Amino acid sequence: MQTITQGYLDHPVFPLVGRTAAQLGVRAFVIGGYVRDCFLGRLSQDIDIVVEGSGIALAEAVAAKIHANVSVFRNFGTAMLHYKGIEVEFVGARKESYNRDSRKPVVEDGTLEEDQLRRDFTINAMAFSLQDEDFGALIDPFGGIRDLAAGIIRTPLEPEQTYSDDPLRMLRAIRFAARLSTPEQAFTIVPESLAAMRRMADRLGILSRERIVEEVNKMLLTSQPSMAFRLMDETGLLEQFMPQLVQLKGVETVDGKGHKENFSHTLKVVDNVADFEVEAIAAGTLHDYEPEQDGDGWTGTVRTQPNVWLRWAALLHDIGKPASKRYTPGIGWTFHGHEVIGARMVPKIFKDLKMPLNEKMKYVQKLVNLHLRPIALVDDEVTDSAVRRLLFDAGNDIDDLMLLCNADITSKNPAKVARLRRNFELVRTKMTEVEAKDSIRNFKNPITGDYVMEVYGIGPCHLVGQIKEAVKEAILDGMIPYDFAAADTLMREKAAELGLTPRQ
Repeated sequence: MQTITQGYLDHPVFPLVGRTAAQLGVRAFVIGGYVRDCFLGRLSQDIDIVVEGSGIALAEAVAAKIHANVSVFRNFGTAMLHYKGIEVEFVGARKESYNRDSRKPVVEDGTLEEDQLRRDFTINAMAFSLQDEDFGALIDPFGGIRDLAAGIIRTPLEPEQTYSDDPLRMLRAIRFAARLSTPEQAFTIVPESLAAMRRMADRLGILSRERIVEEVNKMLLTSQPSMAFRLMDETGLLEQFMPQLVQLKGVETVDGKGHKENFSHTLKVVDNVADFEVEAIAAGTLHDYEPEQDGDGWTGTVRTQPNVWLRWAALLHDIGKPASKRYTPGIGWTFHGHEVIGARMVPKIFKDLKMPLNEKMKYVQKLVNLHLRPIALVDDEVTDSAVRRLLFDAGNDIDDLMLLCNADITSKNPAKVARLRRNFELVRTKMTEVEAKDSIRNFKNPITGDYVMEVYGIGPCHLVGQIKEAVKEAILDGMIPYDFAAADTLMREKAAELGLTPRQ
């Protein structure tokens, strides 16, 4: 564990803040995540400054010297400015007290020591002095540097008091354990904290769902999300806001036959998605799509950051299995239709968690609904028609769907996984061939409703829909090529069957 600040306090903002604070007759310190990440060797662009005085006044004084704009949030007593590529937030040192039925504290002015005492964990309570006389000195009253070196998540106060004051800190402890862990060093939560979480899990009830989801999203975006979800399950926190996931746990056995443990499988799939997505982003093979300005088609940009909604799709892909589980003598356990049931569950889960019910929810729902389709192609003969329909149904989300389905290939038998993945690559190759030939991903029916009504002199009715559907199905089945002339010919044949005659 390195213990030097050289290279981390070299930015000109630090002496500038220190000198300005001295001119105002106050003391200023860097505190929290920036200090922690300094010792972890991780550069951060977000800096928190705590002031024994008014954080807003110091921010405004600094901004005046560098001719920068400052954003002031008087309700919270904070201010923020940007300087030479970094974001600096200022807040006055404070002490807090809480009412048991609310996570909103009663805040009073305080000293640095009182401010450190209210912090969530010892590794987040460390501070660097910005005073000339001891510039860069570490102020660490709770042994945060020791805990950081040991990979320990510990609260400055007794965990019951810390978590009772703000129950969100239970989720934050788990999130930091997952986020800070590396292959070289795992971070663990001290036993007394885990025990306190188990006793106090129901305290999550005073939190808004939005705040809970914000933490869960950050957990999903770590390199190994399963660690966070196992900890939430072990402490009883997961049951408080996502009982549907907990219902995936366990293995039922009948006639000596058991099924896959779906909770562990789900977490493995989420980890796989995290790994595969990072690899694909590095290779530049994933894209995000937005409608073009003229509304005619889509434009794609190379993805540079993980997509949290893809991680949600992985988390929920088997959520319908408990409701679809059946045992049939001679066959064993089946989960027929679990993808359909799961897709129907997604809107309610999103609504309960106060998550967006817009295209993000629909994206997750689509991937849950389609997640078995590529696997089915692996097992069956890969026909152009089947691939064409998959491309049509998935649209621009096909790459994410394929990534999810590849991640869903899990087994304790390495040979089986290798065989399925080889077959899966054959499906990818077939998709590339079909897409290059038919451009079906952005399919648009050559026959529009307006065209049908114009040719036959009819108004909107079910016959128009029948004709359009017949053309679409014929193209997807490969019965006619994907062009207007062939579609027009089929339209006229179908219309004649329905008793329609073109206008003269």
